[in-house]
Amino acid sequence: MNNRVHQGHLARKRFGQNFLHDSSIIDAIVAAIYPQPGQAIVEIGPGLGALTEPVAERVDEMTVIELDRDLAARLASHPFLQSKLNIVQQDAMTVDFAALSAARGQPLRVFGNLPYNISTPLMFHLFSYTHAIRDMHFMLQKEVVNRLVAGPNSKAYGRLSVMAQYYCQIIPVLEVPPASFRPAPKVDSAVVRLVPYATLPFPVKDLSKLATLTSLAFNQRRKTLRNSLGNLFSAQQLAEQGIDATLRAENVSVEHYCRLANVLAERPVSQD
Repeated sequence: MNNRVHQGHLARKRFGQNFLHDSSIIDAIVAAIYPQPGQAIVEIGPGLGALTEPVAERVDEMTVIELDRDLAARLASHPFLQSKLNIVQQDAMTVDFAALSAARGQPLRVFGNLPYNISTPLMFHLFSYTHAIRDMHFMLQKEVVNRLVAGPNSKAYGRLSVMAQYYCQIIPVLEVPPASFRPAPKVDSAVVRLVPYATLPFPVKDLSKLATLTSLAFNQRRKTLRNSLGNLFSAQQLAEQGIDATLRAENVSVEHYCRLANVLAERPVSQD
C-alpha cells in the first residue's frame, strides 16, 4: 500500500505530511527547543502531536497552527492536550504572528516540522515578524538547512541564505534520518535554530530593495554581476562598494548585498 495509515490518520500528499515517530530524535528536538512554563510557544503543523505532546508536558499552554481539519479536530479532542492547546485552524502563511505575540505580551518561540513545499515561503513570511519572535526551531529537508547556513562561494549559498542571515543567527541542531518518519521521506532532514538579531548587523533602509537585488542576482547566478545587476549598477559603482563586477551572485557576502540595497534606497526615484 502506498498510503500508510499512521494512528488512524492517512498522510496527505497535498500537505506534504511525514509524521515523526522516533522517540530519541523527538527527545533531542524538545531538549533543543527547551520550552519553559510561561513562554509563548507556537507550533506550526503539529500533525499527530509527536512534538506537541512532549512540549505541552513542560508548559501550561501553547498555540498550534494546523491547516488540516481532521488533525485540528483530533487535537481538540485529545485527552491530555485539549486543555493546554489554543488551536488555530489556518494556513500558517496567513497568520499574523505579531498579533499572537501581542496577545501573549511577549515574543514568540516558534517551532515545527515544516513540509518541504511551504518551508521557504513560510520562512520568508516569518522573517517579516522577527520583531515579535524570540527564536524558531524547524525540522526541514537537510538541503534547505544547508542553504540557510551557507556562506559565500558555495553552491548552496543563495537568496534564502542572504535573507535568512540578514534577520537571524542560524545554528544547525541535529540531523534526522528518513527512518525517523512515517512514511519515510526519500531525503535526509535536519533541525535548525533561527534566532532573530536584537540589533541587525547590516541594517537595510528598504527591504524591498534587498529582495529585488538578491532575486536579480541569484535568478541569473551563472552570470557575472556586471550582467545580472547591470541595469542597476555600473562596474565602477560596484567597485565603489568593494565589489568586483566579474564576480557571480554566490561570491557576494550578506554585508555587501545590504550595502548595495542601501545605495539603491538612497537613489532619487527618477533614476529608478
